[in-house]
Amino acid sequence: MQVKHSTIDLETGTREALYDITGPVREAVAQSGLQNGLVSVYAQGATAAIMIQEGWDDSVKNDVITLLQKLIPRGIWQHDRVDGNADAHLKSGIVGPGETIPLIEGRLGLSTWQNIFFCEFDGPRKKRSIVVTVTGQP
Repeated sequence: MQVKHSTIDLETGTREALYDITGPVREAVAQSGLQNGLVSVYAQGATAAIMIQEGWDDSVKNDVITLLQKLIPRGIWQHDRVDGNADAHLKSGIVGPGETIPLIEGRLGLSTWQNIFFCEFDGPRKKRSIVVTVTGQP
């Protein structure tokens, strides 16, 4: 069993958005040289998350952001008195910082419509980091 780590850095342009990182994750998997195992994708930061969702239609990304804005509005939480981003912390906690994807014969085990998204809830940011860990056999 081998373990390979890599980092994807991303600049975000708005406060809340989903960024498709499927391509860079595929590149990290290819560079690992591993064939069968697991791929962990992890967002570093307490106001960001990783989500697997349909990547074909942008309305899905927009709907995710709209849903979370309705469920967790800005400006009503205790932590807002500290730095005004409590909603971002709550959204990232609900979505979660990471996803695990099967690695099957050197390829991500995603379905036809699934893509991997970095979820920004407290942007814009000059640098966000995503850790990709590939564990498996060559």
